[in-house]
Amino acid sequence: MDPERGKRTDGVVHRPSREFVESTNVHDFMETYDIDDYDELIERTTSTVPGEPRSGVDWFWDELVDYLGIEFDEGYDAIRNDAEGPQFTEWFPGARLNAAHNVLDRHAAPDAETRNKVACIWEGEPGEVRELTYHELHREANRVANYLESRDVGTGDTVALYMPMVPEVIAILYGCLKVGAVAVPVFSGFGVDATATRIDDAEASVLFTGDGFYRRGDHVRLKGTADEAIEQAGHVEHVVVYDRLGLASDGAIPWNDDRDERWTEAVGAADDDYETKSLDASQESMLLYSSGTTGKPKGIVHTHAGALLQAAKEVYFGMDLKPSDRFFWVSDIGWMMGPWTLLGTHAHGGTVFMYEGAPDHPEPDRFWRMIDDHGITQFGISPTAIRALRKRGDEWVEGHDLSTLRVLGSTGEPWDPESWLWFYEEVGGGDTPIINISGGTEIMGCFLMPMPISPLKPCTLGGPGLGMDIDIVDRDGESVADAHERGFLVARDSCPSMTKSLWSGDERYLEEYWSTWPDLWDHGDWAQQDADGFWFLHGRADDALNVAGRKVGPAEVEGAAMEHDAVNQAAAIGADDDTTGTAVVLYTVLEAGEAVSDDLREAIRETVGEELGKPFRPREVRFVDAFPKTQSGKIIRRAIEAVHRGEKLGDMSSIENPEALDEIESAR
Repeated sequence: MDPERGKRTDGVVHRPSREFVESTNVHDFMETYDIDDYDELIERTTSTVPGEPRSGVDWFWDELVDYLGIEFDEGYDAIRNDAEGPQFTEWFPGARLNAAHNVLDRHAAPDAETRNKVACIWEGEPGEVRELTYHELHREANRVANYLESRDVGTGDTVALYMPMVPEVIAILYGCLKVGAVAVPVFSGFGVDATATRIDDAEASVLFTGDGFYRRGDHVRLKGTADEAIEQAGHVEHVVVYDRLGLASDGAIPWNDDRDERWTEAVGAADDDYETKSLDASQESMLLYSSGTTGKPKGIVHTHAGALLQAAKEVYFGMDLKPSDRFFWVSDIGWMMGPWTLLGTHAHGGTVFMYEGAPDHPEPDRFWRMIDDHGITQFGISPTAIRALRKRGDEWVEGHDLSTLRVLGSTGEPWDPESWLWFYEEVGGGDTPIINISGGTEIMGCFLMPMPISPLKPCTLGGPGLGMDIDIVDRDGESVADAHERGFLVARDSCPSMTKSLWSGDERYLEEYWSTWPDLWDHGDWAQQDADGFWFLHGRADDALNVAGRKVGPAEVEGAAMEHDAVNQAAAIGADDDTTGTAVVLYTVLEAGEAVSDDLREAIRETVGEELGKPFRPREVRFVDAFPKTQSGKIIRRAIEAVHRGEKLGDMSSIENPEALDEIESAR
């Protein structure tokens, strides 16, 4: 590894060439509207437009509809109605459309150039590859829609997807949209309790599932878990089972003849012709669940117009999608980035790449091999997954041609500079921008998002996304962004994709997001804009560790620890302390070849102290080989904290590697 890489952390490391800038979609947009530079672009789309009575937010979203070619069945009476405040803004009142028409039907029309274009390339973990054209996907989604109507599913009814990552999940999602049903994607890695909670809250009458899927060469079975979840939750009257592993056809999974149907008999036998419903722009399209650290998961309500426009905007401008591109973002359909990838790419008639299995099976080069084999042009992944792959060594990347990559993406958590630089240099070749984004399930997209025309510093999130009025405020709600102070990330205005409320009702919605300051959306993140205008995040504000009356975010401690050359990953938690109230305990995963010693333990403590101040030096530094993570690569800090404190773990069904919990328990 490059010993100098971790030292290049403060300045600009990426400057796009003029040729690249002039080739981008966002540059074309700026040319169309006589916008001279990035600063003017953000000003124009997120604030008041000089000489016009309406805000830049209104101007942008109004222009975007025609600019991106989004097709409404009936036009809107006004860009929005915010008579009830930003909390309950109605976007595009009077308009009618269907997201499925925009992402599928029009691209599969008999006279469409995209009719026989590949909509999805799929690779299974064992290595088989399937391609699905828009025409084929359209017919399959129509079959799903007809099946749903045969089971009395209509506009506003909920349908759950507890599915393996196979192309059929796209047809299910779009089939739900066609009939006006509310799709409820559930992460395929969830266990009984987490799945049951979501089925119960959504009250889904139909559940799509599979016999299972492959993970690191083994079978992960879904059907039994689905059955137990249904027994616990109720509501489900019809279960459609996709036969991924061949277990359903062999009769090797539990079966209820009164409720269960095989995919081939239910969907496969349905008519492949269906007239997509025209719906109100504010009709619910998806119910996506956001898991907080405590309490019942929040059911986030998205609309047809909002989810479609936000995803289409971000994939087109931020990820610079072109007609020939192949777009791969590592995500399960149960996480927001799954539907975001599908809607955003297919809105433009693009090609999505989908992978079923583990990132390091059978070898640590699985992602790099697939990028090489399939000519992937955009690749998005979590920082934690990159840290884990970086630890396996540069040689796994160097054996593959990654020159087709034009844009890299990341989301989910803060970066450390060395891993960001490794991703930029080893994967991106030192000239590919990393579009590091942050927003959330609640807005089906990003509050912060760099543009591919912009210079980049390691770990930056660029600035506010287009059409997003974002700020950083202090505890009194006063802006501190231009003062370059650390504060709370907020939204000063609504956007079309902002959740209408929570499925459980308005009370929790208002309490969670709008109760800290009047008419400001509190996103719960620490943020800061530096003197050069680059925005950064510093972790969750609500996770702060209070050490002797001074607060620090776990992400800050982890970032400081990773400044030490020996540390590959870190997880900081708080522990009770008689002197300081709370003390920092740091769990670490070391770089390959590093040996555990008391001297190293002390050196890591000192590194944190030098970066953050002596009060925040970890009381303990413990070493493990791996952290408990979700399938998407996020470290589950609450699991580490529960094991450390000897508390009940609760529902840990989202853990990809439960054996890591034993390491946490035995770490010293």
